[in-house]
Order: sequence, then structure tokens, then C-alpha cells
Amino acid sequence: MSSPSKRREMDVMKLMMSDYVVETPNDRLNEFSVEFHGPKESVYEGGVWKVRVELPDAYPYKSPSIGFVNKIFHPNVDELSGSVCLDVINQAWSPMFDLLNIFEVFLPQLLLYPNPSDPLNGDAASLMMKDKQQYEEKVKEYCERYAKNNSKSAGEEEESGEEDISDGQYTSSDDDEIPGHADL
Repeated sequence: MSSPSKRREMDVMKLMMSDYVVETPNDRLNEFSVEFHGPKESVYEGGVWKVRVELPDAYPYKSPSIGFVNKIFHPNVDELSGSVCLDVINQAWSPMFDLLNIFEVFLPQLLLYPNPSDPLNGDAASLMMKDKQQYEEKVKEYCERYAKNNSKSAGEEEESGEEDISDGQYTSSDDDEIPGHADL
């Protein structure tokens, strides 16, 4: 089993050495999060999502589990859990793929070419098929509300003073809760 372990370490290190911000709580290489930016020239452009990654012991022979931590409006992403419906990760995974493939190819393709006929988010799929313009507006609204770059918003909070921190912004409420946020 040392081969899958070495492959896991190599793939995580490749991801860390790329342009992605990787957070490894407790320095464990089987559970971490990656900062993912929406593809350029798409309705997701400007959005920054934290994507959790869990690598099974049998990785790369078994696919990783991935999910969006902050909310995203997309037909193939469950809004509450952040789970992703993507065949190449769920059914067609191959040890030839690595973590960079997920963040440089698979997720950008998922956001650029949603599949509303196989939805995890029925509301997003239905809206996309009925009114594409309204769907795109809702995607942009979610990007603005849940997926703006943390460093930018942190700088704005510092400028506005500490009293803003106590305005309830960081407490969870049912309508603004970020899925998986308590697990971080």
C-alpha cells in the first residue's frame, strides 16, 4: 500500500505547488480544502469557492470525494451538502487522473457546461431550462453573496472597523448558513 500513499503525497504536493491555495488542517493529506476560482468568461467568473477534498485510502485507484463548502447555484451541485454530480469523478474515475485534473479540467468544465437533465439541484436545473437569463442572474447573485474572494472581503472588514464583526455576520442562521462551515 505504499504506492497509493506515495501517489497521494505526490498529487497533493503538485496541487500545493500550483496556483491553488491548499489548506491541510492537522497536516493530514487525506482531508484538505482547495480555493477554486470560477472559470473566466463564465457566469461564475469572480467567484471563489472552498472545495473540500477527501482522499480514500485506495486513492488513486478509488476516486476522491469532493464538495463545495460555500454555496453555489448549479444544477449538478447539491446546494445544502455541496456534493458534486460529475461522472468522471463518481463513475469514470481512472488512476490516470490526478488532483490537478479535477481543479484544472473537471470542475471548470462542470461550471461551463452544466447538465440540467441529471440534476442534484432541481431548482437550478429547472430555472436553467425555463429561463436561462434568470438562471444566470441567480448564479451571479450566489457568487456575490457566497463566493467572493475572502482576502478582498477581509480587507473591507478591516477598513470598516471592528464593530462590524459583532453584527452577526459570522453567526450561522438558517438562510445564510454555509454548508460544512462548522466542520472547518
